[in-house]
Amino acid sequence: MSTSAVLRSEWIKIRSVRAVSGSLIAVFAATIAITVLAFATVGQAEAADAGNDPLFSAFYALNFGQIAAIAFGATAVSTEFLNGALRISLAAVPNRTLFYAAKMSVIGGLALAAGLATSFAAFLVGQIFMGTYAIGLGDPGALRAAFGGGVYLALMALFAAGLTAVLRSAVAVLSLLIPFILIVSFVVGDVAGDVAQYLPDRAGQLVLHGNQQGSLGPWAGLAVTAGWAGIALLAGWWTLNRRDA
Repeated sequence: MSTSAVLRSEWIKIRSVRAVSGSLIAVFAATIAITVLAFATVGQAEAADAGNDPLFSAFYALNFGQIAAIAFGATAVSTEFLNGALRISLAAVPNRTLFYAAKMSVIGGLALAAGLATSFAAFLVGQIFMGTYAIGLGDPGALRAAFGGGVYLALMALFAAGLTAVLRSAVAVLSLLIPFILIVSFVVGDVAGDVAQYLPDRAGQLVLHGNQQGSLGPWAGLAVTAGWAGIALLAGWWTLNRRDA
């Protein structure tokens, strides 16, 4: 099969499986819903805090959107390991590298599109409720943070997709990543100090800060997250080529 045909088939798979397409929609829906709820209630009160980083606070809801992004990446890959679907896919596309590259390209492309829409929308919607504390895309670092936030969500989706190709289970990946991001990362951050900024979530979120945090810059932090995603994707490719379908 041609590359374009394989890409189209992967797009059809994602579009036709409700759990996968639903998790992609949830990236946007959950982030915007939480943005409205948080900013309409305590947004200005938080902004009045002297130690508050208004730029980082503007993307608070991405903490929840990333969970949906992880779920999207995991479920988009795990469907291949249900009911012998992978054998059918490889019968149609015997070139495993082409099959894997096409799948991850579609996952990454859709996650990036949804991530960018989510990040920019969350920023703009949140500022509606901020009154005199509102900031705009023209403020220092705002455009970079909005763009970087979308890239960060896409990288987390790819990170989860690569791990799912290794573990062959969305449940296993979600059980591993979600507690890590919501709990372990914060605990490690409190104990390990600057070392924690090299964790995939902590590093990627540096792009959302108005002021530099630690020794890594915003783009360097995003590059660290890209490195984690790249390692996971490479491990997934190696696993797919080594294991039986």
